[in-house]
Amino acid sequence: MNIETLPISDPPASRVRSIRTDRPWVWLTAGWRDMQASWPITLAYGGAVCLAGWIVSLLLFEAGTLWAILPTTSGFFLVGPLVAAGLYEASRLREAGQQPSLADMLAPFRRNGSQIAFVGVVLLVIHLFWVRVAGLLFMLFFGQHGLPNIDRLPQAMLQSDQLLPFLVIGTGFGCVLAAASFAVAAVSIPMLVDREVSALEAITVSIQAVVENWRAMLLWAGLIVVFTGLALVPFYLGLVLVFPLVGHATWHAYRDLVPR
Repeated sequence: MNIETLPISDPPASRVRSIRTDRPWVWLTAGWRDMQASWPITLAYGGAVCLAGWIVSLLLFEAGTLWAILPTTSGFFLVGPLVAAGLYEASRLREAGQQPSLADMLAPFRRNGSQIAFVGVVLLVIHLFWVRVAGLLFMLFFGQHGLPNIDRLPQAMLQSDQLLPFLVIGTGFGCVLAAASFAVAAVSIPMLVDREVSALEAITVSIQAVVENWRAMLLWAGLIVVFTGLALVPFYLGLVLVFPLVGHATWHAYRDLVPR
């Protein structure tokens, strides 16, 4: 009796290259070339992300939860890779010799949407957990004697002796969750844009790519934090350029780390 069996795929470790520590600079250069080749699309994409930041901040202001702006903004580092899926598709099409359109950037969600959504849920859970932790820390450090009026809240926080420990502990929690998010999404979403694989397989490969090339990926994570942090300072305006640049460069990071 013949028994059909599914082919056994190669272990994820065989799909990860070892790279030099300075490779992130090459990714940024390649990402800049992709931006130059499709300025209207990339600027529209970055402008949409900037507009989303304005809307979220306005909603938090209207709700009287200004304290949530910082953790929500920090959460951008967690969910950004998911939002950039369209940019990965644009770089993929350029690599194939095609000129992408704005409509093409929605193709990944139609082609492999369920698996991309799974990674998005993982990132969203991490983000929501971080917002919850930030809220608990805020109440622990500043809510013991009652919160001041919303118009006096920034000044009260700056004058409080609890500000420094709040920032230190909050930043520590944020760094741990950001590192977990980075390992999950470093190459998983570009891989799902490029191939019909499961989200769990893509996440496994992503974590292995980060672990096996931790020096280069540490540099890459640092560059993302610095560039994105500077882009957020002028009330999100810098994201118009920085977000597409990092998105396109992330595609080239994936292509460098994970061979076909």
